[in-house]
Amino acid sequence: MALTKGGRGGASAAPFEGALRLLERWYPEASCSLSHASPFELLVATVLSAQCTDARVNGVTPALFARFPTAGAMARSGEGEIEEVIRPTGFFNAKARSLRGAARAIVERHGGEVPRTMEELEALPGVGRKTANVVLGNAFGAPDGVVVDTHVGRLARRLGWSRETDPAKVERDLNGLVPRPLWTWISHALILHGRAVCSARKPRCAACPLDSLCPKRGVTPGGTTRAAGTGGPRRKP
Repeated sequence: MALTKGGRGGASAAPFEGALRLLERWYPEASCSLSHASPFELLVATVLSAQCTDARVNGVTPALFARFPTAGAMARSGEGEIEEVIRPTGFFNAKARSLRGAARAIVERHGGEVPRTMEELEALPGVGRKTANVVLGNAFGAPDGVVVDTHVGRLARRLGWSRETDPAKVERDLNGLVPRPLWTWISHALILHGRAVCSARKPRCAACPLDSLCPKRGVTPGGTTRAAGTGGPRRKP
């Protein structure tokens, strides 16, 4: 049995409208936690956020953007220059290759401006669907879908809104359930809720505003039975 508006959780799924009202009450101004002043800065910060906290990324990007304020400046960077700055974010060699390649592609194919379509963004080195949706939704106000990170995927399954573990399939389910104008906001709200309350190992159900609605899929009284779908970001997040 499907949920109204296309959700795939079945009979044991949290009613979307009720959950939405509670999330809106708790996280009315949920927004992107990555500090940025332009679409390019947001793209860079999102690439850096793979397997790294937003707080650590925000600690690195001021120096990075001071040194490389534009795609052109980053594209001209020498080997080791980006790596030196972003080392604290982890996997810095791979991330630097992605950033340098994306910056060069932006300069060569798009006149130095971050493209505004999913197809063009996904064609950039190191940029996958999740990163593209972050940029489209937060920089341009035109997301192609709900951003699904590990928090969003976990909560979608616990709430019964998706049975999938693949982020693209979870996104498909959420896109069918969540009204398009809320796609960007709800991803931030679920991320905040996942960090503060509905953690992977020890969800604080007694403190959760969704407690009476949530079927708590995968959760036992002592915690979770598994951490399905919480693997690290792929190379192209």
